[in-house]
Amino acid sequence: MPASGKIGIVPAWGAVIAMALCATILISSEFMPVSLLSPIARDLAITEGHAGQSISISGFFALITSLFISAIIGVSDRRRVVLIFTVLMIVSGVMVALAPNAPLLMAGRALLGVAIGGFWSISAAIVMRLVPEESVPNALAILNGGNAVATTLGAPIGSLIGGLIGWRGAFFCVVPLAVVALAWQWRSLPALPPEKATIRARDVFALLKHRQFAIGMIAVSLFFFGQFTLFTYLRPFLDLVTGNDAPLISAILLALGIAGFVGTIMIGWLLKSHLYSLLITIPAMLAVIAITMVEIDGTPLTAGLLLTLWGLLATAAPVGWWTWLSRTMPHEAEAGGGLMVAIIQLAIMLGAIVGGALFDAWGYRGPFSVAAGLLVIASLLAFVTSRIGAARRLAEQPA
Repeated sequence: MPASGKIGIVPAWGAVIAMALCATILISSEFMPVSLLSPIARDLAITEGHAGQSISISGFFALITSLFISAIIGVSDRRRVVLIFTVLMIVSGVMVALAPNAPLLMAGRALLGVAIGGFWSISAAIVMRLVPEESVPNALAILNGGNAVATTLGAPIGSLIGGLIGWRGAFFCVVPLAVVALAWQWRSLPALPPEKATIRARDVFALLKHRQFAIGMIAVSLFFFGQFTLFTYLRPFLDLVTGNDAPLISAILLALGIAGFVGTIMIGWLLKSHLYSLLITIPAMLAVIAITMVEIDGTPLTAGLLLTLWGLLATAAPVGWWTWLSRTMPHEAEAGGGLMVAIIQLAIMLGAIVGGALFDAWGYRGPFSVAAGLLVIASLLAFVTSRIGAARRLAEQPA
């Protein structure tokens, strides 16, 4: 089997696309409650803040899994590991769709969290082994493009299907797509034995001794914390703005998703020469959008325009951070990827928890205002990271 990222290997683009499909379905599953919080809460007789914890619970289990997955899977073939996580996603989808109460819903979401944490921790390292070194950026863009596709399809289609056949039907629709992803990965993924000795959990945390990486991870955590403090509670906000008009809500979410897809394509062209500018600018602009939504009188038109801009920026940002990781820690892709996924999932979990408490106490203005503050700090830390990177590159130049 060809070695990782070696120039001259035969690229396995079919396997890359299969991985991107699985990523799309995982992300759609993870954030589908965003567009269905209100009907879930009504059906299960819980508050919308409580229903929002279905995202935080998946984030918690994704966090735990991503921290220890390298030590758990040891010398197992990574192909087999990916297939197992895809099966867990299928089982989770069935459990959530059939859940008669909140505890069983949360159990299904916990299982999904295990699949998310495991898959995303090793996915970048796997994709880097499937194509020649010069094609790695394109392959990572395809993998992260699954994020944009999920944003494009997950929220608006979840809302639309939920309005037609109920939220349970919306969740169950994910299952056959996951089965297709499983079959495609089974056929296309080559054997992928581990490239290095088993990584211990303490080796993962040791990466934080790298100053630029550590500050970058704090910036990542605050970015996703702020993003999902707001994003998790978009549906109740849109219910208020649109008067609970389901088709209009679906249209706004679709515009947000399409903008996210466009943003992901655009950022791929810009990353080669403007990586740090994007990492600094995007959270700052999202903070402005969040504050604007708090301060102005919400109408469907203004909310739609602001959220379209939000989608254009927010969905593209993870592509930037994964590219940053591949450049900052190129020889620690699996360990660094696992730690980054853990940090992102912790941030998503905190966003759902804090946002839920703020929403139940003060309505949408609470989580939206806090989100803006977190995003400003994320922008400042991205700037610090850029300065450290510039100093590092200067020091490495020959005298």
